[in-house]
Amino acid sequence: MNDRISQRVAEARLLFDCERLTLARRLRGLRKNQLAQAVGTTPGKVGQYEAGVHRPSEQTLSLLAIALGVPVEFFQGGRSPVALDSAHFRSLRSTTQIERDQALAYGRIATDIVAALEALVDFPAADLPEYSVPPDEIAGPGPVEAARLARKALVGEPGPVAHVVRLLEKHGVIVLVLPPSTERVDAFSVGAHPRPMVLFNPAKGDYWRNRFDGAHELGHLVMHADAEPGSKVTEDQAHRFAAEFLMPEADIADALPGEVDWERLAELKATWGVSIAALLYRARTLRIMKESTYRNAMSSMSTRGWRRQEPGAAKALEQPTMLTRAVEIVAGAGIDRDGLAERARVTRADLDLLVPVRTFR
Repeated sequence: MNDRISQRVAEARLLFDCERLTLARRLRGLRKNQLAQAVGTTPGKVGQYEAGVHRPSEQTLSLLAIALGVPVEFFQGGRSPVALDSAHFRSLRSTTQIERDQALAYGRIATDIVAALEALVDFPAADLPEYSVPPDEIAGPGPVEAARLARKALVGEPGPVAHVVRLLEKHGVIVLVLPPSTERVDAFSVGAHPRPMVLFNPAKGDYWRNRFDGAHELGHLVMHADAEPGSKVTEDQAHRFAAEFLMPEADIADALPGEVDWERLAELKATWGVSIAALLYRARTLRIMKESTYRNAMSSMSTRGWRRQEPGAAKALEQPTMLTRAVEIVAGAGIDRDGLAERARVTRADLDLLVPVRTFR
């Protein structure tokens, strides 16, 4: 190693933070034994490094950085860790711990990127309303009341929500699309962070479902600051919140059909920016459509293949732009993406995954 590289490695070892090693390993979706094999050590040694029992040698630290694809500075402490333990995953059973850890790790380095940007540009204030709903409230009015409060505070007018992602960003929420490696992880949100954060699944490609996901995660941020994530009850509450938020009873009840009318449902889908499945769900929960009619309609959708892809022209997903614009502003002031990645202590590749370069057409 030349003198400059040796100095960087020595400084990183001196300031080594064991939690940053765990973060890097999870970011790459590796188990301890896989990382150990990559650097020629044992899983026990890796465990000792991550527990802070032992500090890796300079040579081992360099090998760890290479194996994990991060700069050695990534392992330095000095920045308060952000706990993401309260993340609201849609289902804890449908994904592995490794997959959830990787998604959370991307969320964690996103906080480093945001911190670097916030030192240079001003973001909108985080001003979401709070309306706590007991996590054991199964059929009470809490989610509907929370959605009405949120609409009044965030939307302020009746009718469809024009752009869910833009609305979240306008009110200070960090919105990200996760990298393709996390495609099995559904959308999730984190409220216990200097800024609330919503992370979307990269693989769905469904405009209408994506909007419902955004409203669902908003429901968690508004209602579930203290709730244990992952329960069926809180997920149902977030669904009921999203339904009222995107399809307010006062605005849509008279328009929903009591019998299956595919043409009418398609029109409502285009107007309200929600799926036919969501409209059927709304008609059932508002007791406009009988349970038997709803079940028959959903069965018919399955037979037609509409549960996977509904009829109608595809629409481009609502894309987050707040961080992309901030990166462009910073670049205009002389700090390019490489410089920003260095400030955030992340790789340029990870920065580009989380905050893609905007293409102009």
